[in-house]
Amino acid sequence: MDRRSLIEQLRARRTDEHAALDAILDKAKRGKRGLTSGESTLFDKGEAEIRALDERIAELEEQQRADDAASEMSRRFAPGAAARRAATEQRNSPMPTASLRVNEPSTYSREGRNSYFLDLARVAMSGDSEARKRLERNNAEQRAVSTTNGSGGEFVPPAWLVDQYVRYARPHRVFADLIETQPLPAGTDVIQIPKVSGGTGTAVQGTQNSQVQVTDMQTTSVSAPVFTVAGGQVASLQMIEQSPIRTDEVILSDLAAAYAQNLDTLYLTGSGSAGQPQGILGLSGINTVTFSGTSLTGTNSLYSAVASAISKVWTTRFAAPTAILMHPRRFAWMLAQVDSSNRPIILPPNAGGAFNAAGLVAPDLSAEGPAGYFAGLPVYLDPNIPTNLGTGTNEDRIIVLKADDVFAWEGNFKAEAFPQTYANQLSLFLRVYNYAAFQAARYPQSVSVISGTGLNLTA
Repeated sequence: MDRRSLIEQLRARRTDEHAALDAILDKAKRGKRGLTSGESTLFDKGEAEIRALDERIAELEEQQRADDAASEMSRRFAPGAAARRAATEQRNSPMPTASLRVNEPSTYSREGRNSYFLDLARVAMSGDSEARKRLERNNAEQRAVSTTNGSGGEFVPPAWLVDQYVRYARPHRVFADLIETQPLPAGTDVIQIPKVSGGTGTAVQGTQNSQVQVTDMQTTSVSAPVFTVAGGQVASLQMIEQSPIRTDEVILSDLAAAYAQNLDTLYLTGSGSAGQPQGILGLSGINTVTFSGTSLTGTNSLYSAVASAISKVWTTRFAAPTAILMHPRRFAWMLAQVDSSNRPIILPPNAGGAFNAAGLVAPDLSAEGPAGYFAGLPVYLDPNIPTNLGTGTNEDRIIVLKADDVFAWEGNFKAEAFPQTYANQLSLFLRVYNYAAFQAARYPQSVSVISGTGLNLTA
C-alpha cells in the first residue's frame, strides 16, 4: 500500500472515531445528563485515538511532501541533467557562448591580442589546435570557482524546504490530559464544588426501641477560580502575505503548543496566587513520601518508596491509584539500573519475562501514553515536572495519584489575528487564549508525592 492510500485510510478512521464521539455526546445530551463513567472512558479513549491518528497523518503527510520535493530536486538536478540543458542551449545558439563562471585570466588579458570568444568559435568550427591550447592553458590558470559566495556560489542558491520547517520543541501536556477534564461552564469566574467534610455514622442498636446512632453530616466547599492563559506575536503583513507557506499558521501553532505547555505546568506547580491555580505539587493535605536512597530495588529503594506512596492513597482515599507521573530523566535512570548479573531491572518489551522484574517498558516510549509499568501502575512521563527542587535545587518529583479524582475545566481554545491597532505599520497581532480552572483539593489524599535526595540521581 502506498503512503497516499494509507493517509486516506487513516483519515477515514479519524472520521469514524469522531462520529463515535459525537454519538456518545448526543446520547448524553438527549438524556439531559452528563457522561457516565463508561461513556467517559470510551470518550477519552476515542480522543486519544484521534490525537494519535492526527499525529500519524501529519507525520505521513510531511514524509510525502519530503518525497515529492526530493523527486522534484532529483529530476532537476540528477546527474547529466545540467549537461543535457547545456547541450540544448548550445544547439539553439548561433555560436558557442562562454560560461558565466569564467573570469578573465592572464591568457586573455585586455592588453593581449587573443580573444577567448574567438578561440571558442575556432575550436567549435574548425578544431584549431592553437586555440584549443590557449583555452586549456586558460582553464589551468583561472581562479578556482566553487559554491562559496564571491567565487561562483551566488549561482548555486540554497534549496529552502520551507514547508518542512523545524518546529520549536516543546513538552506535551501529559498531566493535563491524564486528569478528568470537563468543559468550562460559561458565565462564571469561579467554580464552587460542594464537599462532604464529615460523614454520618451508624452503630448497633443496643435494645429495641432505643435511640439509633445519629451523626450529623459536615459540609464545606472547594473552589476553582477561572484563570486565563494567553500569548501573542506581532508579525509584518509582508511576511504573512509574501511567504510561500502560511506563516500565520506557523506562529499560531507554536503559540498553541506554548499554551499547552504552560497549562500543564500551571496544573503541576501553580502558586495559587497572582492569577495562577494551585498546582498539585504544592497542594495542602496530600500524602508525602521521602526517598533518599540510591537504588531502584532493595532496602530504602525507589520501589519501596513507590509502594509506600501507593499504600498511602489506598489507606486514606480507600481506592487504588491509577497512574504514576514522573520526569523523563527519572524513568531513564530507572531503565539504567541493573541487578547483580547486569540484567536490566526494568524489562524491555521483548525480554520475554525471563526473571522477576520491577517494571516493564511499553512498546514505545510515548510522549503522551504510558511509557511503561512500575509496581503494577502505568508510568506517564511529563517533562514539565521541575528538576530544580530540594535543598540542592537538583531534585525532581514522582506523583502517584488517582487521576480521575483531579478535576480541570477548559473553555474553547481561541486563535485570532487582528490588524488593529497596527494598520499604520502594516502589521498583524496574532494571539491565542483560553480560560481554564483546576482543582485537586476534592480528594487531596488521592495524591502521593515522592521527594528527597534520591531524586537527584540521573542516568
